[in-house]
Amino acid sequence: MAAGQIGDTPVAHDVEATTAEFAADVRRALAGHPRRQLSSRYFYDPLGSALFDAICRLPWYRITRAETGLLTRYGAEILAALEPLGRVIELGAGSGEKLAVLLSARPPGAARLPVHLVDVSRAALNSAARTLGALGNVEVVAHQSRFLTWLETAGRPRRAEPAPGGRALAMFLGSNIGNFEPPAADALLARIRAMLQPGDAFLLGADLVKPEHDLRLAYDDPLGVTAAFNRNLLVRINRELGGEIDVGSFRHHVVWNREASRIEMYLVSTRAQRVRIAAADVDVSLEEGDAIWTESSHKYEAGDVVRMLERCGFARRAQWLDGQAGFALTLVGVTV
Repeated sequence: MAAGQIGDTPVAHDVEATTAEFAADVRRALAGHPRRQLSSRYFYDPLGSALFDAICRLPWYRITRAETGLLTRYGAEILAALEPLGRVIELGAGSGEKLAVLLSARPPGAARLPVHLVDVSRAALNSAARTLGALGNVEVVAHQSRFLTWLETAGRPRRAEPAPGGRALAMFLGSNIGNFEPPAADALLARIRAMLQPGDAFLLGADLVKPEHDLRLAYDDPLGVTAAFNRNLLVRINRELGGEIDVGSFRHHVVWNREASRIEMYLVSTRAQRVRIAAADVDVSLEEGDAIWTESSHKYEAGDVVRMLERCGFARRAQWLDGQAGFALTLVGVTV
């Protein structure tokens, strides 16, 4: 792991996927006939991060606005329940705007607060460091890493020590938990629980089940921004792995899997074609209709969110709902 710098912000535990890891994952994905699946972690190159920021501003994608609204409304209540607050850890920090909304509810003159940001995207960490740095009373440390990797390495030493000056708040917002299959989500939540001390807390944002029409619009918007975000994965493969993929010969496809309660995103070949990727040692034939599964986004009932957290060792403290957008923000505590 190598240390780096984002502006004036130190970057620790930099484990961005190497070209070799990316190539190996692409090779496994395309060899997985009939089920070809590639990790959504590779969406977030600089262009992918910018496209995702644009998605969050679309009128059909209400997760960001709903969560920001709840943080604005209940931020002071959340922070009051954690006094004295000694450290904040956000997994999947993104642009940092939602954390900035929460921390803006701190009283004037509050002590400087250590904030640890964990994200696979260096571009997102750059943005978050600038956003949070503007608050003036936070000390940002960025960790470019996958969540479980960071929790198993950087997160482990902190388990033995209480947060300096008070309690720790860990956060996982944006319904990022929905990208994990249920067993993997449980494993992640249990690992977060193991990192925290009694008296600490965890804040989880989760998108709720809503009418299928609304779900489809959120992931297949009329402007085609989400489609561009999905197809940019192919652009990245071409650029970084020497791929010879005709990006225009793949369409963005969205499925609502009611039984699994998840949205599924695919890249579907629109014709018979040969896909060659030099660095991944891939040369495969695809037929018209062959698909690459690129993302899952699970949706929940509000009560199921609480039960999932309790199953992983947390104790419910509060839950706030945006009934119109179908979103839940849940605060849980850590007991002995």
